[in-house]
Amino acid sequence: MIPRRFGVRSAALGAVTVALAGVVALAAQIADGDTRAIDRAIMTALRRSDDLAQPIGPTWLQNAMLDFTALGGVSVLTLLTILAVGLLLAQRKWWRALFLVGAISGGALLNAGLKIGFARERPDLVAHLVKVHDLSFPSGHAMNSAVVYLTIGVLLARAEKGPRVKAYLLGGAVLLTLLVGCSRVYLGVHFPTDVLAGWTVGASWATLCWLVAEWWRQRGTRV
Repeated sequence: MIPRRFGVRSAALGAVTVALAGVVALAAQIADGDTRAIDRAIMTALRRSDDLAQPIGPTWLQNAMLDFTALGGVSVLTLLTILAVGLLLAQRKWWRALFLVGAISGGALLNAGLKIGFARERPDLVAHLVKVHDLSFPSGHAMNSAVVYLTIGVLLARAEKGPRVKAYLLGGAVLLTLLVGCSRVYLGVHFPTDVLAGWTVGASWATLCWLVAEWWRQRGTRV
């Protein structure tokens, strides 16, 4: 019989492989222009038909989306990472703190490299409701929030014994990641395919970091 943990890790690695292959296929479709129609349909559906500069919904919804998108900004994610690392250091969990810094820094560098490599320009279908300056694919907010929230969520969940608490922590991390990504499309600064790629690569990176942490733990390193 295959040990349960071995089965879970193998399944996770398989899921990451499939997900990343999907991102490569998506990038190829974007390069060929095959995703242009679906990107346009979704983005324009989130704007008033008589004025594409105005998003659908009441004013409070736009304000909420501005708040949600800030949760994926560099300042917020950096502050959250510093606080999490500080907590681990206060608990004298040196290896875990070092691991968290490496995982999140590596994810940020990967995102920057992918943006430069794909060099996709920002959408100009609708008016941008927030200022943006860098390239579009994959969404940095979506990917970096997935890396930070999911990685921290997994580390916190691993310290808990109760399945309900674990599920709550992981569910909260997923919810935050989804809200950030959706806000980028609503605000008109990313194509939906940018966000989809950001979520996928970010979640894959967080999963790979979890697998590395499990591998280290098996060898006696307290991560």
